[in-house]
Amino acid sequence: MGDIPGDGKFRLDWLPAVANIYNPLASELNSGLRVSQWMTADGAVGLRPETADVPTSGIEDNFDTATNGRRSFSGTLLRIKKQTGSDAAYLTLLPDVEGFIAVRRSITAATAYAPGQHLQGIYPVICGETAWLDPEPNVVERYEVPLKMRMPPALRVTVA
Repeated sequence: MGDIPGDGKFRLDWLPAVANIYNPLASELNSGLRVSQWMTADGAVGLRPETADVPTSGIEDNFDTATNGRRSFSGTLLRIKKQTGSDAAYLTLLPDVEGFIAVRRSITAATAYAPGQHLQGIYPVICGETAWLDPEPNVVERYEVPLKMRMPPALRVTVA
């Protein structure tokens, strides 16, 4: 087995609804808004779970032990390039809008979803207030949309 280069193989879609996040249908995924086509190269932030430690060592122990505690995501946001004309991402990812983001890796981004494909996950989120990035020379206009997890995401999902 060989390594998979990641360039051009990251896709993130906004979905207003998903019947079953653990068993998403290709038709549901393909009807979403492919936001990744407008994201900056570093535009998927905080989609890595964190696992808290729960100490398990006792007062008589001389070695610290732990087990897994709560899982969480922090600092999750999308960094997006502003588009001229009708800007679908900017007009969709409004504050307090609830929906789902689907994240797929390892397959060319423009490839449609198909049964059997593996996803990084389906994340139930609510959008925060859009934050414009400060202007800089030689940079396109950009903004960030913070995302809060509304419930635990479904990770390592296979498309039905």
